[in-house]
Amino acid sequence: MSIPDKKKEKQGKRASFSGSLGYILAVAGSAVGLGNIWRFPYLAAKYGGGMFLLTYLVLVVTFGYALIVSETAIGRKTRKSPVGAYRFFGTSGFMKAGGWINAVIPMLIVPYYSVIGGWVTKYLFEYIKGNSSSLAGDGYFGSFISDSANVELWFLVFAVIVFAVILAGVKNGIERISKVMMPLLVVLAVVVAVYSVTRPGALEGVKYFLIPNFKNFSVMTVVAAMGQMFYSLSIAMGILYTYGSYLKEDVDIEKTTRQVEIFDTAIALLAGLMVIPAVFAFSGGAPETLNAGPSLMFITLPKVFDSMGFGNAVGVVFFLMVLFAALTSAISLMETSVSTLTDELGFDRRKGCILMAAVMLVFGSASAMGFGVWDFVTILGMSVLDFLDFLTNSVMMPVAAFATCILVVRVMGCSEVAKEVRRSSAFKREKLYRFVMRYLAPVCIAVILLSSIASVMGWIQM
Repeated sequence: MSIPDKKKEKQGKRASFSGSLGYILAVAGSAVGLGNIWRFPYLAAKYGGGMFLLTYLVLVVTFGYALIVSETAIGRKTRKSPVGAYRFFGTSGFMKAGGWINAVIPMLIVPYYSVIGGWVTKYLFEYIKGNSSSLAGDGYFGSFISDSANVELWFLVFAVIVFAVILAGVKNGIERISKVMMPLLVVLAVVVAVYSVTRPGALEGVKYFLIPNFKNFSVMTVVAAMGQMFYSLSIAMGILYTYGSYLKEDVDIEKTTRQVEIFDTAIALLAGLMVIPAVFAFSGGAPETLNAGPSLMFITLPKVFDSMGFGNAVGVVFFLMVLFAALTSAISLMETSVSTLTDELGFDRRKGCILMAAVMLVFGSASAMGFGVWDFVTILGMSVLDFLDFLTNSVMMPVAAFATCILVVRVMGCSEVAKEVRRSSAFKREKLYRFVMRYLAPVCIAVILLSSIASVMGWIQM
């Protein structure tokens, strides 16, 4: 099916990146966030170390690659954020729903993501003050997140930084901050990783993380790796539609996708090398420590840093790096949300930011207070923050990815995406792309969605 090229229609002037480097760093900044630095290490530790890493890498170069190419190409072709991109190809109920589910996801993620960003900011502040021993205390994290006024304060501090960048625009805000933060993030990650792997006893952690052991393989290894891939690569969040719409026509989509894959994977590897060897050095790889889950960064690692000496110095470097990662991802989520509001409601950037500020205040405050004064408010047995994470990451994102598959395979046709990619790329992996979009991606999406539902119903343990 051939789709007429509507880009020539008068659409008004749209912001754009200055070139491929700005785009790559912005997308990499989006991909490299709390998903890599916080989420990836604890999932790798819990679900088999090297086996999880191998499974994740296979998914990145197949499923992840296909979704990145699809969303970026559609964004560039239509010059629209998700809702407008779907409407470009029709006005059926599916087109409206597909566009809006991609658009709403970042609007729901960025408030609770900013709460976690506030936690990171708080820890950085305390390490700068020299409170390493206090942060390593058994009850510190629980006491902090139950203090609603304190959590709300740090959530607002983080949110203000994000809004300041978004108000500055694409080139002066997003691109400029990415060009500074991403290289700094890499340098800091290397420093912490080198420190971690050189601790006594850390070598066993390096082996556990890098060498696949098939005895550690399970179905949940695959499910966890697939869920992490969504979070880590920023797919099925509307971000790549939006950033693709800012992409100039001569930028090589396939090449930039490969560079984003490499950058994202490298940071994930560094994150694993920062955290897992340190945990082995601290506990000898005790199962209860490896299975610490989300609390690994805020409870276990402060203990690790404090036990190793130089706790304050290492803590400052580590949490500064995590803050950079959290900011770049939050900025991407916010930019996608603001772009949708400006495109669909005709707002200017300032009004779009004001509306998102209201959304942030409502959902962010509910998430911030969910472990304190509002701890009695639960949805399906989960706090507000946990429920928003489950709803977006385990339900809405797989549905959004499935909508992209339908759009590409049934509405546009894979050939139409290939045509857009070939405008500036050789598209060497076109055969792989077509296979994944037609067959592999729908199966993976179904597995993620069904396992998530089974988990919340208590049928399986994730």
